[in-house]
Amino acid sequence: MKDWNDWNWQLANRITTLEQLEKYTDLTKEERVSIKEASFRFTWAITPYFAGLIDRTDRHCPIRMQVVPTAEELFDDAGVADPLDEEKHAPVELVIRVYPDRVAFCIGNRCPTYCRHCLRKETMVGKPDREFSDDKVAAGIRYIREHAEIRDVLLTGGDPLMMPDDRLEDIIRRLHAIPSVEVIRIGSRAPCTLPQRITPELCKMLEKYHPIYLNTQFNHPREITPEAEQACARLASAGIPLGNQSVLLRGINDNLPTMKKLCQQLMRIRVRPYYIYQCQTLTGTRHLRTPIERGLKIMRGLQGYTSGLAVPKYVLDTPYGKIPIAPSYVVGREGNKMVLCTYNGNIWREENPPEEQNVSQPQEMPQPSASCACSSDRL
Repeated sequence: MKDWNDWNWQLANRITTLEQLEKYTDLTKEERVSIKEASFRFTWAITPYFAGLIDRTDRHCPIRMQVVPTAEELFDDAGVADPLDEEKHAPVELVIRVYPDRVAFCIGNRCPTYCRHCLRKETMVGKPDREFSDDKVAAGIRYIREHAEIRDVLLTGGDPLMMPDDRLEDIIRRLHAIPSVEVIRIGSRAPCTLPQRITPELCKMLEKYHPIYLNTQFNHPREITPEAEQACARLASAGIPLGNQSVLLRGINDNLPTMKKLCQQLMRIRVRPYYIYQCQTLTGTRHLRTPIERGLKIMRGLQGYTSGLAVPKYVLDTPYGKIPIAPSYVVGREGNKMVLCTYNGNIWREENPPEEQNVSQPQEMPQPSASCACSSDRL
């Protein structure tokens, strides 16, 4: 098909109906009803490219589970629409500020493919009533310019790469011209779900505004195709460092062999595994959420068993910022030695000098301040 590699063709021909979907995967009568019920509540669309990765006969296909809606999304008594309370962290519309020196700047509400685990599926993404006018974008840029402590801007949404090159460049150029902005990052799943979007023209435009970074989201090794590899190679060759932010998803990547293979394959295509996110307590994701203990088990199985470059951080995002979740390799203290455990269970005692010459005991950890108190039991 001559238009297959045209990203605009991919968008114009996205799968949005049962009839289109059945060209890519077999559906039972019950599954058709399930998809139809979920469609009344949640937006869905899949690029032909990404739909082509679905195993037609496997209803537990890891690609299918990420993008095909099911009635399971309607039964979630714990999930909330905005688990990070992003609206409370918006000093102006489109800007989310949780940290002192950086902001997330939401410049659109569309994505090539709508993920079932999308953080903003209820508040922004795929919502036709959300307006992203030039005036609102300008107000966001003005806020960033007026706050010189902001040195790092993450362009997100929706997917910023849904914009035409000229409009995206206009926003990046204006941010790049702000003296206090040192780093611009783009959050995009296009290298995974729409690699055709990563054109030589896009890369040539982006490389004018270094330092610029791109974080993407591959969740399963089957997503690393020759097309995705070419897209990442184009970005990397343009001098754009690439990071991956996986989401830990039940039945998709919540086991060590899958996650290890994913991280190793990412390194092969010049993408650094950056984060594994604990799936949020988000409306419609109960069937995809995993126990934190499972993530910790995966992290123990990665550390030491593959290159350190291929070991991401495991984090839980909260309204108060990200919390790193990591296995502890500290056993305790024996006199002036710290007792530690290696990745494979060997005990090591390390001579441990005091912080100051007159200090013989390690200081106690400070108690959390009152400002750290969380008012929600879901945290």
